[in-house]
Amino acid sequence: MYTSLWIAYPLDKSTCTGSNKHSGSWKSTPGFTVDEQINVWSGSYGVDYGDSDIYSRGHQIPDADRQYNETMVQQTYYAINSTPQIQYGFNGGIWNSLEGAVRNLVTSKDETVYVATGAAFQKGSENKSVTWIQPAYDSKKCPVPNYYWKVLLRVKYDSDGTFKSASSIGFWFEHKAYSNSTYANFAVSVNEIESWTGFDLFENLPDSVEETVENNNNWQSFQNF
Repeated sequence: MYTSLWIAYPLDKSTCTGSNKHSGSWKSTPGFTVDEQINVWSGSYGVDYGDSDIYSRGHQIPDADRQYNETMVQQTYYAINSTPQIQYGFNGGIWNSLEGAVRNLVTSKDETVYVATGAAFQKGSENKSVTWIQPAYDSKKCPVPNYYWKVLLRVKYDSDGTFKSASSIGFWFEHKAYSNSTYANFAVSVNEIESWTGFDLFENLPDSVEETVENNNNWQSFQNF
């Protein structure tokens, strides 16, 4: 389907800050043939959605999360990291605000937040129709995700480095334009996202705490952890 269904990475203060602002340019993904990916390096999708919205090249991992050096930021501009996202009211709105809030967690204190972000076409067992578009610079068609999700994990350790406690949170969005909405209203538990996607997220957490940790759906509680 020419779509990366999920991407996972650690985020800390060093990865999203640097001495200079770095920028990248879209390129084909190394290790994949052109036939295995959608051409977004020659230009954006170039497909209008409705009367005033257009699909942008939505980063699964944002370039702002990889500002340590030019190599890191360029890796976010591989075609495999792009999915068609509604620009106005989603990619440039509520989704961008959530990404900024996640970065604020690590720029304000010295810690690591583990992030997984994904695109989904169905929610659980539903059978929702999928829109396929033909980008301006490719003869192949690609699907537009019906949903986007993000899950976060914070971990605390004892002074000797052993695991102490953890907290997690998830966010689930229908892929549409939002107005006057805050990302906190779309907080859900990681367990819910696992049930909707079929993925087992943060499986390296101790079994004794995983179920409890992944039940939290309160953003403020996660922020205060």
